[in-house]
Amino acid sequence: MFCIMVVEDDYNTRKLMETVLIQNGYEVILAKDGVDALEKMDNHHVDLIVLDLMMPRMDGYEFTETLRQCNNSIPILMVTAKETPADKRKGFIVGTDDYMVKPVDEEEMVLRIAALLRRSRIVNEHKLTIGSTILDYDSFTVTVGDNIQELPNKEFLLIYKLLSYNNKIFTRRSLMDEIWDMNSETDERTIDVHINRLRDRFKDNKDFEIITVRGLGYKAVIRNEQNKIT
Repeated sequence: MFCIMVVEDDYNTRKLMETVLIQNGYEVILAKDGVDALEKMDNHHVDLIVLDLMMPRMDGYEFTETLRQCNNSIPILMVTAKETPADKRKGFIVGTDDYMVKPVDEEEMVLRIAALLRRSRIVNEHKLTIGSTILDYDSFTVTVGDNIQELPNKEFLLIYKLLSYNNKIFTRRSLMDEIWDMNSETDERTIDVHINRLRDRFKDNKDFEIITVRGLGYKAVIRNEQNKIT
């Protein structure tokens, strides 16, 4: 079970978030400001932090910056009433991973937390598990049951990227820039060729599907509901 720390100076908001997270299967640790949170983190393992911005003693910016300067990469979801582009930009600059504006939609918060936890686990383990399909970043292999395939470099990076972000649309250009290098002279149609190869490889896979989004690019859709982080 994942442990979520809620850092929020308003008592009622703090308790509401605690109730919602417990109902969704998480353990919860509460802190009333950044100083309180740092003290509690010395004695408790925390998987993700839901962080208010405006707090006494140590606000969300200072708290996040303190963690990142100590090379602590724990996922942080910043929640605040401040919604100007400058506020968001500052939050991301100091090291927050995601941003929500109050009043918070509880269902959206839970979905964002699940996505952040999933990405964090992928980065730490270098493995992505989708139902019975396992992608191993260290060996560039995809295992489905007893079948192990070692994929060419670009094919593996492409499928790993798509499956790391369920239902997120990636343009051909963004995939080219990340996987083929921004200075590559390779034509964007190369993406289509690699996608077709991946579809052929995994045409019988029941865990995911690669979808063409007309006029935009591609996305992966995970079919198995059990892949959600709980």
